[in-house]
Formats: sequence, C-alpha cells, structure tokens
Amino acid sequence: MRIREATSADLPDVLKLYRQLSPEDPILTDGEDRSAFQLILDTPGLSIFLLETDGKAVSTCYLNIIPNLTRSAHSYAIIENVVTDEAHRGNGFGKAVLQHAMAVAWDSGCYKVMLLTGSKTEATHAFYRSCGFSADEKTGYVARSA
Repeated sequence: MRIREATSADLPDVLKLYRQLSPEDPILTDGEDRSAFQLILDTPGLSIFLLETDGKAVSTCYLNIIPNLTRSAHSYAIIENVVTDEAHRGNGFGKAVLQHAMAVAWDSGCYKVMLLTGSKTEATHAFYRSCGFSADEKTGYVARSA
C-alpha cells in the first residue's frame, strides 16, 4: 500500500473512482475536467491523494487547506470526495487515505479538519467517527446555486 499525491497522469484513475462516488455526474468531453484537475494540482494547499495497492489506485480524497485569520491565523482544512473502489472496501484503505490527509493538515498547522457527507447510511457515519470526526461539534449547511 502506498499513498501519494496525484499527478496529471492520474486523472483517469481519479475519474474512475469519482464515477463510483457520483455516478449521476455527466461525463465531460470538452476538457473541462482536465483543466479543473490541473488547476487543483497547481494550486498550493489543494491536494488529491491516491492510495495504491498492487499498483492500482483504489482510494482517494481531496484535501483543501485554507488560510484563516481567526484561531491565531491557523489554517483549517476541508476533506471532500472520499471514495474507495467498491471491490476494495472494508480493507482499511479509506481510513488510511483519510488519516494521511489529516496528518498533512496537522503538519501544515491546521487547527481543524472538516468534511461533509450526503450519506444517510449509518455505516458511513460510523466510518467517519472511526477516523476521528465528530458530528456533535458543529452543524453543516449547504446552499446550491439555482
């Protein structure tokens, strides 16, 4: 098992995992996905981590480290797009990639790491609790454009 930051060559693997996370998303054919991916890779504080086993990308998450003026100017982080390949779930890969992302956040001086999930499945919530997240400390809200 190896965890590393994604490179531009990893876009097909990342998109394959994301398809399992959001199968209803349209498949982009205009290059917008490649442009967005490259922008993420080129922007300091943004990282997509891949966990590989047997040379195959099987788990990923996206870490955003955000500068902040409160909390003695300590940054905070948001983790998004956590997904493990369906055939590899239950092996600890998701937890490993999340713990890696959190360690990067802590090493970067973040005072907190947040994530949101749209899942209503208790197993998903239990998984995030087992990774050190609490649903009791804050309340999350989401607004979407019309």
